[in-house]
Amino acid sequence: MFMFDKMAVIGVGLIGGSLARVLREKGAVREVVGIGRGEANLKRGVELGVLDSYSLDPKEGVKGADLVFVATPVCSIPSVVKEIASSLSPGCIVTDGGSVKEFVVAACEPLMPEGTFFVGGHPIAGTEHSGVEASFSTLYQGKRCIVTPTASTDPDALEKVVELWKLAGSTVPLMDPVQHDRVVAAISHLPHMVAYSLVNAVDGYDRFGGELLSFSAGGFRDFTRIASSDPVMWRDIALTNREAILETMDFFSGYLARLRTMIAAGDGEALKAFFLNSKQKRDAIL
Repeated sequence: MFMFDKMAVIGVGLIGGSLARVLREKGAVREVVGIGRGEANLKRGVELGVLDSYSLDPKEGVKGADLVFVATPVCSIPSVVKEIASSLSPGCIVTDGGSVKEFVVAACEPLMPEGTFFVGGHPIAGTEHSGVEASFSTLYQGKRCIVTPTASTDPDALEKVVELWKLAGSTVPLMDPVQHDRVVAAISHLPHMVAYSLVNAVDGYDRFGGELLSFSAGGFRDFTRIASSDPVMWRDIALTNREAILETMDFFSGYLARLRTMIAAGDGEALKAFFLNSKQKRDAIL
């Protein structure tokens, strides 16, 4: 017996496509319909077997669905939910993959018609690639998906969303939306801000002329890999989780200033201790 009869995925890229793939492989969904504006990408989704069908009209695509997964840029999620709300079937669960939750949950919960349910979620997984061709069924294996219920979240809907992410291979911690945003600001959003800034800084550093980025080697490329991520998605994240990101950027700036002071003072022992502490903490999470 299928967990969901019809799943509608709005935004069939890496995140949405990968969830559709794994739930299909696990036999959890009978039918998957893709919804989006790029018809070529949706057609490719059908060709790859990620989708059974597609629709360019969100209101039409979600009809009859008992699960809707919204995998669009964060700023657009509330407008997407507002657009589809009147077309949702009774009992339908709407969840999302946005990496900012306070903004999304607060905006979407009031939009849901009686008898339908919104449950916020954030799979902490991804690559720098996008589009349905970038999707793969093991993306969520061994990862975390944070689910962010509130006092008004339906318990049965929550249980189903938790179960679908477990089927995808993730561990599923529950977290308050505000707490979630502070946590991911530190572990995900700040690193992206640093990577984008570093690439721009090196590119703009012209003391010696020439294209410095052309000399970049493995370390620089590994560190800045995430700066190849979707600029629209990260614009939305920076805008919707602004307070938490600014807090972590300011905190990070303090550590960078401490390091600069050590280097300026030629304090080898302090530098060694600083680097050793970082190495030990980094090694411990591998």
